[in-house]
Amino acid sequence: MSRTTDVLVIGAGIAGVSAAYHLTVGREITDVIVVDPRPPLTLTSDKSTECYRNFWPNAPMVGLMNRSIDLFEELDGITDFGLNRNGYLFVTGSEATLEGMRGQAEDVAPLGATANVWGRQELLARHPFLTPAAVGGMFVPRAGWLRAQDLGQWMLDEARARGGALITSQVVGIDGRTVHLDDGASIDAGAVVIAAGPMSGRVAEMAGLDLPLFSELHLKVAFKDHLGVIPRDAPMTIWSDTQRIAWSNEERSGLEELGRDDLLGEMPIYCHFRPEGGAESPYFVALWEYHDQVIEPRWPLPEDDLYPEVVMRGLTTMVPGLAAYADRLPESFVDGGYYTKTVENRPLIGPSGIDGIHLLTGMSGFGVMVSQGAADLLASHLTGRSLPPYADAFLLSRYDDPDYAASANAAASGQL
Repeated sequence: MSRTTDVLVIGAGIAGVSAAYHLTVGREITDVIVVDPRPPLTLTSDKSTECYRNFWPNAPMVGLMNRSIDLFEELDGITDFGLNRNGYLFVTGSEATLEGMRGQAEDVAPLGATANVWGRQELLARHPFLTPAAVGGMFVPRAGWLRAQDLGQWMLDEARARGGALITSQVVGIDGRTVHLDDGASIDAGAVVIAAGPMSGRVAEMAGLDLPLFSELHLKVAFKDHLGVIPRDAPMTIWSDTQRIAWSNEERSGLEELGRDDLLGEMPIYCHFRPEGGAESPYFVALWEYHDQVIEPRWPLPEDDLYPEVVMRGLTTMVPGLAAYADRLPESFVDGGYYTKTVENRPLIGPSGIDGIHLLTGMSGFGVMVSQGAADLLASHLTGRSLPPYADAFLLSRYDDPDYAASANAAASGQL
């Protein structure tokens, strides 16, 4: 009960299926197997906000994201996966924050990203649904979102049409380049790729690797905006200031009784939303990471029954029209997943240091947006093609440099 393959990819999320596509279609390696105990794209990939942006605080991430977006745009000419270019809009009510945005825009320009900073008049002329308390904002034009499920399924179908295979099974052991499955079978691979998302740390341990990864729980909520408050052509819109929710005295007492003091003080920045679906859809999705919770991945996800209410209150600071839902929330649905990440929020891509074991993981909350650039880079590693200038920045071996390791904690993460 054994077989061989050129490349075995562990994980059928957006990272794994992208790897299979770029190896089979882009590099013509037809003997590629993807193994996962779950249906493809169902653990965390289908919980994504499906967004992309090239606005990041360092050159390697900007370079990798630009490559990924280049590939999205190439694929957009081949198959329909709803790629739009609505952009990201960071909004602030603080003059100091707006001045900081001007500095950020200047900083990223030499790296290959563009951001346009607007004052209040231009901001509100373009987006009159925003609060008049906003003093300005920063718009990132090379950004938007897409239907990642459609793209991922298409890539998997294309890979299989060129000889790739999908095996539904659980990896239970790794001996060198031999991978053992829970049905008793084993696969001898020329190369093994760990692309298991939040399970990557556990899989890597089977190969003798201790990856510098941890996971954060992130939720998101979809609202049915039956009042039509959010314009369908709105960008991903992000409130870039801290805030305090204006709970009533009765509400504050109730929250205190529930032990939810975390909701009573200053709340973090980056409460954000985007329209969901086409022009006729009434939905928008929203996120606000106020939990700050590092957790070992487990399912079902820990719940926060107050999440829709808290997010709607936070968004109302930026979009006053949403106050129409203050007395009665619209229909909503909460899901989420884990941001499995490194301390400086850069992925791990390429050789692991153990012969034959490669990494495609640590993609945090940007798995969809980085998927094509990361898979393309991995494929170049595996096939010996020339590597882009940013390649070394994503190797596990970067932590061998004591100066880099010491500075990683202080690096700007770019996370929303």
